[in-house]
Amino acid sequence: MSAIKRLDSRAPDFLAQLDSLLAIESGADERIERAVAEILADVRSRGDAAVLEYTRRFDRQEAGSVAELELSRAVLAAAFAGLPQVQRDALEQAAARIRDFHQRQRAESWEYLEADGTRLGQKVTPLDRVGLYVPGGRAAYPSSVLMNALPAKVAGVGELIMVVPCPGGERNPLVLAAAHLAGVDRVFAIGGAQAVGALAHGTQTIPQVDKIVGPGNAYVAAAKRRVFGVVGIDMVAGPSEVLVIADASANPDWVAMDLFAQAEHDELAQSILLCPEAEFIAAVAASIEKLLPTMSRRAVISASLGGRGALIRVRDLEEACTLANRIAPEHLELAVAEPRQLADRIRHAGAIFLGHYASESLGDYCAGPNHVLPTSRSARFSSPLGVYDFQKRSSLIEVTATGARTLGPIAVTLAEGEGLSAHARAAELRFKS
Repeated sequence: MSAIKRLDSRAPDFLAQLDSLLAIESGADERIERAVAEILADVRSRGDAAVLEYTRRFDRQEAGSVAELELSRAVLAAAFAGLPQVQRDALEQAAARIRDFHQRQRAESWEYLEADGTRLGQKVTPLDRVGLYVPGGRAAYPSSVLMNALPAKVAGVGELIMVVPCPGGERNPLVLAAAHLAGVDRVFAIGGAQAVGALAHGTQTIPQVDKIVGPGNAYVAAAKRRVFGVVGIDMVAGPSEVLVIADASANPDWVAMDLFAQAEHDELAQSILLCPEAEFIAAVAASIEKLLPTMSRRAVISASLGGRGALIRVRDLEEACTLANRIAPEHLELAVAEPRQLADRIRHAGAIFLGHYASESLGDYCAGPNHVLPTSRSARFSSPLGVYDFQKRSSLIEVTATGARTLGPIAVTLAEGEGLSAHARAAELRFKS
């Protein structure tokens, strides 16, 4: 295997080493960008015909019309009914927990009344229509369906349209079952940049949405970046990340497996351990050597740990928290004896897992909070996906004649200061009439 890096925060060039470890090539692949631009323009121009052409070319699916690529609710229900009972139970239990957590995020409209009769407030409304992209190539992710669709439904989104590539016509029953359970309204067996373009611009069969959410490959990510502004998007996610802060009370096998759990996503995923105990770091390294040969995705894990992983010795747990805030990881595990004490010091992390039993994989599937999280240090300014991403806010401003006499002079003074005489006159007319 590729040896995982060993770093020490006491080294004079440690911060430079850390920044190098965290860096990832962010420059867009020009070949991908050109291809995506052409596909989006073609879909916008030719609609269904372009979608069909790219679906034949890239997914090897033959269809006479885009309507033939739509999967009925009966198909989704049959997929759910056809699952083994243990899988149905797991999906239902995960869905119930995710729905219950997100119900608590619903924002409500509010107003307040001032003494002069001015009434101010905020009106909260759900988005009309949302598009959900679900990967369907090398792997299928029913958990992504639940994590994206259920918050949208809790928010009250009017219509949820899912697109999922089905290479060679193969449909993943778990993904379709999750769509059934989450109440997805329409599902199309299409993927890639052409699916993003269809959702963003609309075609003869696929209606235009207001926002596109969900993960995808480099082509999907490039397409989402390009259509932002025409529609909203959730985020453009980078490789998955986990940062584990551990002390001697942790189990080295558990920590090693948690590092594997992120590393197995892909070669660019990042798994980092921060620990003040040299003996424990050595124990984790031994666990990695022992357990890696038992992993079905050991080649991917090895490449990820060797390329972007690290076991870092820190001076103490306080320094570990300082570094965690600098790293701003997607997932942060506090595998320590007193996790609550450390949690109070953490400002930047997508999700924080407290204690030895809170493995990151529980958050991925069934704990309840969303697993769509900010990556590449964007947890410094971004939050997990939630109901709030599917609601929007409108300001309410109601002014009486008395209120106009109070507010008008203020507006006139500021408008004249900005040289906007029509603004000033519009306010003045109302309190001088």
